[in-house]
Amino acid sequence: MTTPDRAAATDGLTALFARITGTKRDEVRPGEARNGLIHIASLMLTKTADALIDPKLVLSWLMTALGAPGALIGVLVPVREAGALLPQLALARRVEASPQRKRFWAVGSAIQGLAALGIAAAALLFDGALAGGVIVACLAVLAVARSAASVSYKDALARTITKRRRGAITGLAASVASVSVFGVGLLMASGLFDVAIAPLAAIIAIAGVAFLIASAVFLALQEPESAPDSEQDDGSIAALIRPILDDPQLRVFVAARAALAVTALAPPFIVMLSAASGRSALNELGPLVMASTAGSVLASYVWGRFSDHSSRQTLILAGALGALVFAVVGGAGLILGGLGGSPGAAAAIFAAQIAYEGVRAGRKLHLTDMAEDSFRARYTAVSNTLIGAVLLVGGLFGWAADRFGPAPVLLCFAVLAAFGAFLACRLHEVQRR
Repeated sequence: MTTPDRAAATDGLTALFARITGTKRDEVRPGEARNGLIHIASLMLTKTADALIDPKLVLSWLMTALGAPGALIGVLVPVREAGALLPQLALARRVEASPQRKRFWAVGSAIQGLAALGIAAAALLFDGALAGGVIVACLAVLAVARSAASVSYKDALARTITKRRRGAITGLAASVASVSVFGVGLLMASGLFDVAIAPLAAIIAIAGVAFLIASAVFLALQEPESAPDSEQDDGSIAALIRPILDDPQLRVFVAARAALAVTALAPPFIVMLSAASGRSALNELGPLVMASTAGSVLASYVWGRFSDHSSRQTLILAGALGALVFAVVGGAGLILGGLGGSPGAAAAIFAAQIAYEGVRAGRKLHLTDMAEDSFRARYTAVSNTLIGAVLLVGGLFGWAADRFGPAPVLLCFAVLAAFGAFLACRLHEVQRR
């Protein structure tokens, strides 16, 4: 490519980045537009892969079809969620000691890809308890690798994209990724997609390849190197958890995030209400996947842009929306005994997904922008480790649903979401500092 062509390409990329982020072209830093494209491409690939190996739907169906024991199927979601969050505190110091965070993210993504390929192979080669055991083991490896990617990503984003542009980048990637997953749900709902072991194994293998490609793409990120700052780190556990002890805003943020975590826990209980209407859960799988991904497509980018303006207000609005949705759905469940079949369940999932996307966009960007560069990985690790413990305790809601039904649990979620929105009101406006 000649110099004029290269300049024209750079100018075009800068114009596109400015439009995506709502930025004036002359405010875009050198190399920032290229980095933005790398972030979008990498996140689009990994978010698509995440959805294609969703433990709540895809892996649970796959292990059921393989004849795996129910005990192994029951640990899929806890292994995935807690495994991705609890190790982060142990990894934080290693990330902080690295001159470039992108390497941790790239390695974590590559290991996730290999683990996904292992799940696909297990589905094709084994059955019964052996297949279930291998799949759970591969999922555990994937979850720990994801924790390394998660604890390093916010630092990589903050080092390469200017504040008040980051939400647009991550939101656009989530919306674009959701389009492909929506297509899979559409095929399932139309009957053109054969829901069988071999096709699902192929989809999981595609997810593994997507992780590997994302790893290679992310290594091209132009991230500045920096020497680790260890002056305030004596190597003790106390140094790692100091942020939660010293920063009142972090404590408020973690409390609000813990209460708003119900937006992630709610979908299975909405599905339980749908099953109470007499429809087969397998028949509803396609429409529910479509409803969930449609919510992501419509909401991710909008919430991301709004988070660039105020992540605090995003958390407040998303929490309030979640409270309203759960109150309406829970009330309908108590009064009607269900949601009226697939259309009602899809509408509930759609609305709940919009609230969840708002909480996710707001809490990710708020933590990224509130923390100083030298301690961002530590803030992320402390927050995620505590939330991982909360999600483990959240497993008790399943016991409550068995005992009292899903409708009262959803009403409880409405109260918690409202409380989370109230706590978010006490957060500072970190985008305006």
